[in-house]
Amino acid sequence: MNSTEKKLMSLETLTPDKIRNIKGIFFDIDDTFSLDGKIPACAFKALWDLHQAGFKTVPVTGRPAGWCDHIARMWPVDAVIGENGALYFWMDKARGKLGRYFSDPESVRQEKRRRLNSLGEKILSAVKGTALASDQAYREADLAVDFCEDVPRLGDDAIAQICRLFEDAGATCKASSIHVNGWFGDYDKLKMTKTFVQQQWQVSLAEEKAHFVYCGDSPNDEPMFQFFPLSVGVNNVMKFTGRMTHLPAYVTAAPGGEGFAQLANRLLQDRR
Repeated sequence: MNSTEKKLMSLETLTPDKIRNIKGIFFDIDDTFSLDGKIPACAFKALWDLHQAGFKTVPVTGRPAGWCDHIARMWPVDAVIGENGALYFWMDKARGKLGRYFSDPESVRQEKRRRLNSLGEKILSAVKGTALASDQAYREADLAVDFCEDVPRLGDDAIAQICRLFEDAGATCKASSIHVNGWFGDYDKLKMTKTFVQQQWQVSLAEEKAHFVYCGDSPNDEPMFQFFPLSVGVNNVMKFTGRMTHLPAYVTAAPGGEGFAQLANRLLQDRR
């Protein structure tokens, strides 16, 4: 065990006084809520249990707007933040309709899309073995370059090269467990989460952050791990600790969605 790993506390050490006033959970999807590419039954049941117990539930993901439309409509969630902070969707209960909020207006998104399309061609040409993510057609604001979901897994050097090409073009980029996502703009998961909470719940997340949990699994969750005092990594986060500066406070025993279910059950113990 390296020195980084020693800093992570087991979820089992989380005491009741630290979770008694928790109001909700923000969580990543891929390899946090899912496991081996599927959402396990225990994770989806845990999400329903949290929702029915009165916890606010909000996925915060790099997945595309097309997925977010489905998630906001069909999952037991209060909203979903997508494309690494480019947007959030929610079901407006008063109207019975899907609500959508974007960081950029449509005209700006169209211009950025043209630039991203050109950059994507450059990246695929320069880094052999990459491909655009299979969900790219459903994206509104970013470019997702696949390095292991539907292509043979690429090494760390190739991932670093993809990131450099994004950065050299003036784009922001984040590596998840499956894609490198890049976009033009200064938004990210944390900024949009703050915006969502202010707009929809009329509270300051900076003042309320102690009442929420964040759960994730990879380097693109670092801003959230750093911000939330009660942050939890599912066990597969241990694969990335050597590449991370800001670690979660706690780690689950199980990976992916099974770890998410462990966290949910821990939160529900006191509520029950």
